[in-house]
Amino acid sequence: MIILWIDPGTTTVGFALIKKENTKIELLDYWVFKTTPKIDLSLKILEIWSDINHIISKYNPEVLSIEKLFFQTNTKTAIDVAQARWVVIYEAIKSWLKIQEYTPLQVKKAITWNWNANKIQLQNAIKILFWMDSIPKPDDAADAIWLAYMWWLNSNQINNWF
Repeated sequence: MIILWIDPGTTTVGFALIKKENTKIELLDYWVFKTTPKIDLSLKILEIWSDINHIISKYNPEVLSIEKLFFQTNTKTAIDVAQARWVVIYEAIKSWLKIQEYTPLQVKKAITWNWNANKIQLQNAIKILFWMDSIPKPDDAADAIWLAYMWWLNSNQINNWF
C-alpha cells in the first residue's frame, strides 16, 4: 500500500510517499511543488491540481493523509490554503483514495510524545525513524513525511488515543 501525504499551501505544497508492507514502511519520495510567484490564486490552484494529478498517476497511492488546517489570525491566508487543500482532496476523491486528516497536535504527540514539540524535534524524529543521514529538507516536505508516518502509526494502532 502506498500512502501520499500532502502539506497544503498556496506557494509551496509538501508531499511525501511511503510504502507500507505489513508493519514495515519505506519512504519512497518526498519534495515540494512550488507554484508560480505573483500569479492569481486560481492559477496557483490549477498548478497544484496538475502536480497532485501527476503524483497520483505516477505512484497510484491508496491513501491520502492531509493536515487539518488551524489558523488563529490571518483569515485570508486560511481561506487561500483551504482552497488549495480542497483541490488536493477533490483529486484524491476522484482517484478513490481513502482520506485521513490529522491535526498538528496529534502529529506532535504521536511522533515525539510531546504536545509542545517544535519543528526541529519532529525533523530529528523523522530522521531517526527513516534512517536518514540528515534532516529532510525542505521543511514543507519534512512536514509531509510526518503525516505519512502518522497514517502508518494509526493504521497499525500504535497510537490509538486520538
